[in-house]
Amino acid sequence: MAQPVLALGCALVTGAGCVWYLPALADLRAGAADRPPSRRTAAFACLTGWGTVAAVGLTLLVTASWWAPCAVTAAGGTAVAVLRVRAALRRAGERRETARLWAGLAVALPVAVAAAVLVPAAGVTLAR
Repeated sequence: MAQPVLALGCALVTGAGCVWYLPALADLRAGAADRPPSRRTAAFACLTGWGTVAAVGLTLLVTASWWAPCAVTAAGGTAVAVLRVRAALRRAGERRETARLWAGLAVALPVAVAAAVLVPAAGVTLAR
């Protein structure tokens, strides 16, 4: 198949991929305060992947050889894989932290309920 036809295919697929890269762009633009680091890293991986497809399309248009599009694909694919693994590791850490916080809440909840019931029942007033 001719390289311009493949470049057109890359352009069409990249255009159709907006259902993935536009939400990823929104996650990155939302800021660190609104999105956890794992989600931002995954969004960056998504944008890197779609940027790689677009770059492969451009490379197919401007070069006559096959090694350049293959090199762009290999570099972009490696970057996406590294970012996705990093996002997965961060997500696992966030889940462990959330589980630890919920476990601490489960321990503190009976104490808070007991205090809320026993203090008024004992007639103890708080100093004002």
